[in-house]
Amino acid sequence: MAEKLQTYVFEFKGGLVSNLSSLQQGLQLPGSARTLKNFECSIEGGYRKILGYEKYDSNLIPSFGAPKVHGGSQSGSSLVVAGLYITPIGGGVGVGDTFTVTGITGTYTVSSVTYSTSTKRATLGLTGSLASSPSDQANVTFTTNRGNIDGIAAWEGNAIAIRNNHVYKSTGSGWTRINVTQYGTPTVNGGSESGGTLAIQGLTLTPKTGDTFTIAGVTLVYTITATPTVNANGESTLTIAPNLATSPSDEAAITFLSSESTSTNKKRFAKYRIGTTEKIVGVDGTNAPFIYDATNYTPLTEAGTDVVGASHTAFFKNHLFFAKGDVLSFSSPYTDTDFNVANGAGSISVGVNITGLIAFREQLIIFSENKIDRLLGNTIADFNLQPITTNIGCVDSDTIKEVAGDVVFLAQDGLRSLSSTDKIGDFDLAVISKSIQKELTDLIQSNTSFTSITIKGKSQYRLLGFNTNTTEIASQGIIGTQLAGTEGSIFGWSELRGFKAIVADSTLRNQTETALFANDNGYVYKMESSNGLDGANIQSVFSTPFVPLNDPLLRKTIYKLNLYTDPKGSVDINFNLKLDFDEKGSIQPELINLTNVTDTVSIYGNSVTTYGTAKFGSKLLNRFVTQTIGSGFTVGLNFIVQDTNPPFSLDAAVLEYGTFDRQ
Repeated sequence: MAEKLQTYVFEFKGGLVSNLSSLQQGLQLPGSARTLKNFECSIEGGYRKILGYEKYDSNLIPSFGAPKVHGGSQSGSSLVVAGLYITPIGGGVGVGDTFTVTGITGTYTVSSVTYSTSTKRATLGLTGSLASSPSDQANVTFTTNRGNIDGIAAWEGNAIAIRNNHVYKSTGSGWTRINVTQYGTPTVNGGSESGGTLAIQGLTLTPKTGDTFTIAGVTLVYTITATPTVNANGESTLTIAPNLATSPSDEAAITFLSSESTSTNKKRFAKYRIGTTEKIVGVDGTNAPFIYDATNYTPLTEAGTDVVGASHTAFFKNHLFFAKGDVLSFSSPYTDTDFNVANGAGSISVGVNITGLIAFREQLIIFSENKIDRLLGNTIADFNLQPITTNIGCVDSDTIKEVAGDVVFLAQDGLRSLSSTDKIGDFDLAVISKSIQKELTDLIQSNTSFTSITIKGKSQYRLLGFNTNTTEIASQGIIGTQLAGTEGSIFGWSELRGFKAIVADSTLRNQTETALFANDNGYVYKMESSNGLDGANIQSVFSTPFVPLNDPLLRKTIYKLNLYTDPKGSVDINFNLKLDFDEKGSIQPELINLTNVTDTVSIYGNSVTTYGTAKFGSKLLNRFVTQTIGSGFTVGLNFIVQDTNPPFSLDAAVLEYGTFDRQ
C-alpha cells in the first residue's frame, strides 16, 4: 500500500557522464547528465542553454580574391581575366561559376576555362555574350561560393580571414583584401621601355614570381614570371608577361595587386606587440609567413628556409618564433623581421616534428606527437630547452588552447590538461575527458578536421569538428567548462550541435570578448551573439541519469515535479519522466509543456491522464510546479527545448513521490 509522500532532490551539476553504467551514475551522480546537448555547465551552477551565433558580416568572403579584366575592347562570348590565383583543377574557377563585371550589366556563367599557371590569367568561355565591352582592369566579382575559409583570427576589432589564399579583414560591414604586399613605393625607372621586361625603382623588398601589378597609364595586368634581383638602391628589372602594351612614362606608379600564395593547409596566427604597435603573424606550412599591422602586409620571404614554410608560430620573450619540421626558429629580440644570428636570432632542433606552440606562464610549450618540451630563458644567451614528458604529445595543434590558467590539448588518449602541480615549474598531464570518452571518440571518428576556441568569460573550452558531408545543424562539438573552486583539471562537459567549424578564434579586447568561427560556406560567424543558430532554433536536450530514489527494489509513483530555473526571458520546455531505464516495451509518461512567458506564466499538461497546473503572475518565475503521473523502480528527468528564446539555466529539481511495498 502507498505510504506518505517523500521528496528527492536533484542538484544539477557535474555535466555529461557516459563512462558509468546507468545504475552507477544514478546512485553516484544523480545531478549529472546522460544526455546534455546545447546546454553548458554554468560556472554559476546548473546547466544553461547555450547562446547561438549570427553572421559577423552579412557579406560573403570572395571566392577568388580580386580578379580584373585583362584588356579593353573585349566582346562576344569570352573574357580574359587576370589575377586568378586558384587554378580550375585546384578547386578554382570552373564551368557553371557565375560572375559580374564592374561597368557592364548582367551576370555571366562560365562554360569553359583555359588557365595559365605562369601568368595567373584565364580565358573564360561564357554561355552568353557580354552586354558591352568592359573597361581594362575592371573588377570581376564571382558570385559563386567556392573554397574553405581555412584561417581566421579575431584581432584588434577586426576579423581576419583567409579564403583561397587571399587574406581579408572586416569590422562587420564588408571584406577588404589585405594580402597586397608593400614592396616600397615602386615606379618605372626610365621611359621608352618595351617588350617583356620592365625596369623599376623604389623597392624595399624583393617581389616574387607570380606577383601581379598594374602600371599607371598602361593597359593590361602584368605578372612577374622570373625571380627578380634587387640592388642596394632598390632597383630591379622584372621579367613580365605579357609584353608591355605601350611604353610607360618614366616614374609611372607601379601598383601591386596581390602576392602569390598557394597552400591548402590551415592558416595559423599569433598576436603580439612590439613597442606600441599591435601586429598579427600568419603561417600556412608552405609559403613565407606574413606580418600585418593594420596598414602593411609584409611576407617574410627573406627570413630563411627554416622560417619560410613554417606551420606554427608564437610570440615569446619579445621574439617571434616559428616551427617547421623539428626546427624552432626565432627572430632577434624586439624585432619580427630580423633573423640575423649576429643580432640574437637563432634556431633550436627538438628532434621530432613540432605539432604546436603556446606561450604559457613564462615558458614556451613545444608540442610534438609523442613528447612535450618547454623553452625557458629570455634570449639566445640563456634559452634552455627542457623536456616535460617523453610519453605524451599533441596530435592536433588546433586543439591547443589556454583556458582559465590551464592548457588543454588533444592527445592520443583523449583531451589532456597541462595543469600546474605543487612543484614549481612542474606539470600534471591529466586526462580530463574520461567521463565523455564515448562522445569524444565519436567526434574524432565522424569528422576530418578539428578546431578549438575558448570563451574566457565562461572559463570554457570548445572542441569543434568539421566534415564537409555533415550539415550545419548536425555538426558536432564538445564544451568543457572549468568548474569553480577546482584546481584546473575538473571540467564539466556537454555536447555541442549546429556549430560547423573548420577554424575558430577568440579575443578579449576592452573587456569585450569576440568569438569567431567559419567553415566552407563563405561566411564568418560570431558566437555568443544570438539566441538562435543564425536565425534557426537551438535544440537543447538534458536528461538526468536513472535514479532509484533511495531504493531500486521499491516501485515508486511520481506525483509532482518542482523545477528550479534562472530565466532571462521567455521559457518553453518540454518535460517528461523516463522510467526504468527507458527499456523497450515499458510505458513512458507523455510530454508536459512548461511555459514561462513575460507577464504570463503557465504550465500545461498535454496528456489525457496528466494535467499541469496553470499559474499566472507579473514576472518571470524561477520555479515550475507541475503534476506528474508515472510509476517505476527508477526514474530520470528529460528536458527538451527548441526555440530562439534567451538562455536560461536548469538549477535543481525536487520530485514528490510515494512508495509501494517491496516486491
